[in-house]
Amino acid sequence: MVRLFCFLLFFACLHSAHAQKFGFVDVNFVLRKMPEYQQVQQDFDRFVQRATQEIEAKFQEVEKLKRKYNSEELLLTEDMKRERLEEIAQKEKEARELQQKTFGYEGLIFLKKQELLTPLREKLNKALERVARQHQLQVIYDKSGDFVVVYLDPRHDYTDYVLEELGLGDPEDNPKENANR
Repeated sequence: MVRLFCFLLFFACLHSAHAQKFGFVDVNFVLRKMPEYQQVQQDFDRFVQRATQEIEAKFQEVEKLKRKYNSEELLLTEDMKRERLEEIAQKEKEARELQQKTFGYEGLIFLKKQELLTPLREKLNKALERVARQHQLQVIYDKSGDFVVVYLDPRHDYTDYVLEELGLGDPEDNPKENANR
């Protein structure tokens, strides 16, 4: 009786797994094809450049204070030396904190990129949902992320359909050929 139940359960699982339809899409490829992505990338690059310049200016200020201290060290009293070294240490700490706040884990750079990409991702997600419904797919995998692929059957690549749904289709630019490079 237990064997029969196990067999039926196995058969039911096998049947349900076989009935699922899936596809995959190269999300990074689709994003790069979106005209808005170029503007987002430019805005992001400008933001990173401004942030980098601001941090570099802070560290240059610290270096300037250190050089000034080294050139005047012999003329300073012990109290003046201590005050200058504390000022240098404080400025250096502020520069490192700004650097960490900007470039650290979930720092300003990360948040800015998320902010800029959110509208594009929402548009892409709606297109993915429409393609999945049109082609009766239960699952669409992103082959450009951490999804490790040993073999992909090209007939399950729906990148072209998503590009068409977004009005970005280009017959000369075939993601199936790009994936084989």
